[in-house]
Amino acid sequence: MAKLFDIPVVLTLSAATGPNGPVIKELTDLLPDAPYIKRTGEVNAWDSPEFRAAVKAMGEKQFIIAGIVIDVCTAFVGLSLRSEGYSVFANVEASGTTMELICDTVNLCMQAAGVYLMSSFAILADLMRDWRITLPAVSDVVHFVDKYLPAYGMLVRGHASAFLQNGTVLLGADSLI
Repeated sequence: MAKLFDIPVVLTLSAATGPNGPVIKELTDLLPDAPYIKRTGEVNAWDSPEFRAAVKAMGEKQFIIAGIVIDVCTAFVGLSLRSEGYSVFANVEASGTTMELICDTVNLCMQAAGVYLMSSFAILADLMRDWRITLPAVSDVVHFVDKYLPAYGMLVRGHASAFLQNGTVLLGADSLI
């Protein structure tokens, strides 16, 4: 999504060795120019002066966050960003945890602090704002959805199949069938 909407990204891990690291190849391949902050063990990314400086240097007021586990990686930095006055959108689909109770509990905590808990598709739609957008092109959004959000991709494919004959297909959707 960051690449699709040309959103700046900062990558970081508490430690590049062990269960938290290294940054997965899919991310570094997709975002080769994103700064990677090599923390020296700080569990909360916000406790790293280098990470904090990288975030502040971006000059942004809103952040979309995700982490390896929602109850630590996502929640700690999300709560810290909120305490500094930033708007925070936690992608609840992009962070894992060990059990539903933990997820529910930490989501309540983040929500109480003003963190917006959103799905990947809700974040995409919020960034897009309007199906008539030109940057990125709607056809690029459609292909992104088909690749990374397959449930909605299937809906687009169904729409394209059903309406292909009368010309009401969303731009780019016809290439999915």
